[in-house]
Amino acid sequence: MDRTITSSAEQDPTQTHPTRHHLEPPSGLTPEEFADLIPSIMEHHTYSMTARQCSSLLAQRIHAPPEAVWSVVRCFDNPQAYKHFIKSCHVKEDFQLVVGSTRDVNVISGLPAATSTERLDLLDDERHVIGFTIVGGEHRLRNYHSVTSVHGFERDGKIWTVVLESYVVDVPEGNTEEDTRLFADTVVKLNLQKLASVTEGMSSDGEGDDNRNGKS
Repeated sequence: MDRTITSSAEQDPTQTHPTRHHLEPPSGLTPEEFADLIPSIMEHHTYSMTARQCSSLLAQRIHAPPEAVWSVVRCFDNPQAYKHFIKSCHVKEDFQLVVGSTRDVNVISGLPAATSTERLDLLDDERHVIGFTIVGGEHRLRNYHSVTSVHGFERDGKIWTVVLESYVVDVPEGNTEEDTRLFADTVVKLNLQKLASVTEGMSSDGEGDDNRNGKS
């Protein structure tokens, strides 16, 4: 994860600099996986940050086909399928899964948030990339923007998926960059772990169906 970018009161708060997530592999990836993913990281997981923002890149290996993982990740109107801290999600009656659509999320009690209005900024079904920005609600994650990408691997007869999720967010007044990143990282990690559990379960169920149908 990107630990080299720091915020400082002495820096110009309006000056921006790029993140460097492509220089250091996030925890859990092999060097070979990271090398394959660098082009995608540079294209989809690089942000221009100010001195009062922080950013991170996290990874999750999932023992399931990328199509199964993407089928869950792309459901912008059903984030609670794998996101731990979402109690409910509401969209308009005429909701369509297109860039610019929004969702209203209710967060479980115990977190420094109650509601969140989020806008879909990116949806690429061909390359398996989705991104959103928090644009309203009662929470402390100001100017939070996130991108998630799903990547399939196949080697030695084995198929698996690596999910990358990155974000950039303002550091709240009175908080440190490390505190802000620790909170956001924890939420993302737990969500990715649940995504792995959900989609690996889907894959196992599918294999079970195939076996019952006489397929190997």
